[in-house]
Amino acid sequence: MLGAGFAAVLERHLEAATPADLLTWALSALTELDPALTVRRTARDVRLSAGEHTLLTRPAPPGIGREGPGSAGGVAADTLTLFQQAAWAASPTLRSAGAPRLIGETFEAVFNHLDPFSRYVTPEEAQAARERRTGEAGLGLRLAPGRGIGALIAALTPRGPAAEAGLRVGDRVLAIDGRPLRTRDAGTAAGLLEGPAGSEVRLLVEQRNRRRREVTLLRTLRVGTPVTADRQDEVLVIRLPGFSAHTDQQVAAALLAAQAQGPLRAVLLDLRGNRGGLLSQAAAVADIFLGDGEAFRTVGRHPEAGRIYVTALPDLSEGVPLVVLVDGRTASSAEIVAASLGDRGRAAVVGTVTTGKGLVQLVIPLPDGGELLMSWSRLVMPAGWPLQGIGVLPGLCTSGGPEQAARNLAALRAGARPMGPAQASLRALRHPVPAGTAEALRAACPPGDGQETDLPIARALVLDPLALAAAMSR
Repeated sequence: MLGAGFAAVLERHLEAATPADLLTWALSALTELDPALTVRRTARDVRLSAGEHTLLTRPAPPGIGREGPGSAGGVAADTLTLFQQAAWAASPTLRSAGAPRLIGETFEAVFNHLDPFSRYVTPEEAQAARERRTGEAGLGLRLAPGRGIGALIAALTPRGPAAEAGLRVGDRVLAIDGRPLRTRDAGTAAGLLEGPAGSEVRLLVEQRNRRRREVTLLRTLRVGTPVTADRQDEVLVIRLPGFSAHTDQQVAAALLAAQAQGPLRAVLLDLRGNRGGLLSQAAAVADIFLGDGEAFRTVGRHPEAGRIYVTALPDLSEGVPLVVLVDGRTASSAEIVAASLGDRGRAAVVGTVTTGKGLVQLVIPLPDGGELLMSWSRLVMPAGWPLQGIGVLPGLCTSGGPEQAARNLAALRAGARPMGPAQASLRALRHPVPAGTAEALRAACPPGDGQETDLPIARALVLDPLALAAAMSR
């Protein structure tokens, strides 16, 4: 299993690494689990010690030769196995942690050096993920990493099991079925939350007032998350909570149904809180509002990682004015749609800077039934700028509150562009982007949660041709 995982990383991960790198990073999992163990790497060999006693010394793995990454990954994995066996025999602490945890910590240690999104998925989590591809049995909540222990509740499904039990956004999940969570465990926790419909799960929750309580929730079956639409006079508001298998069909149906009631003056596409989903659906939804052209592209080390996603269908909305609403929780596929429509000059974006999740994960099946979710390409928007770490900047910023948003709208009506310089700087960026540059651009409109006042501001913008043109100016 380690060999298959290492081979995949060497061949397909977005960032290049050597077999010796993988071995060194993976060995740090041993010292993380048992601080009494130490690892030392020199130019020639790698040494594992317990206190003053040397447990094992082996030559550092060679680079990737003509045999390819599969062979090189196997050599590094075989060497790692020898070190793990020596550590296991010498460390009661390691044996107490158990083999499954050692496997998880090993891959986590490797991915900590590569990117923030790649992770190992246990066989149980992988099975739950496969079930989710057709239908989900879940709790109606979404977790995100937070400071300190546990994982934060980032979103709740209205009338879902978690919401009905009184959980709130901002509460902290400390344990699931008695298993404590660490800050980086948000991804693992998401898998633990899933299970067969009708089954129960126990959560230890710390509320924002620091009080702790244990709740037992019953998993319920859900298939996707529906798109909702609301026609207000001649303005259609379409809300997309995520991107699942048929999101594009739902958006198209909502648009056609509204058009059947009479001509539309404008469309508001609400992507606030949308954490993404299927990449293909991002292209398909963008295609509903765009004519021929590039929607986005992916680039990576592996030849198959590079792909250009194009739009080819006629604009189903018939070119009516369009505004996309985003916030700090808008991520991944949702960011792609907002950026594509903005870069192509089809829509103005209203809200705050988005999450900036611009890496694409590939699912690598492992022999034990688990999986690696491995970042293998980065997203590049039509204007050429990379999404990762930056996010989408709106043309009308709302992060300063309703009064500041109203002033920004007034400025657009007067032909000024408060976000113009930041947007121009964003579109001029090319990979790699220094962290300081990304932080400075994001500070132009800091991330925040969507507010009730966002929709009225967006409606006022989309119905004002001069302000809309200023917000869309590139």
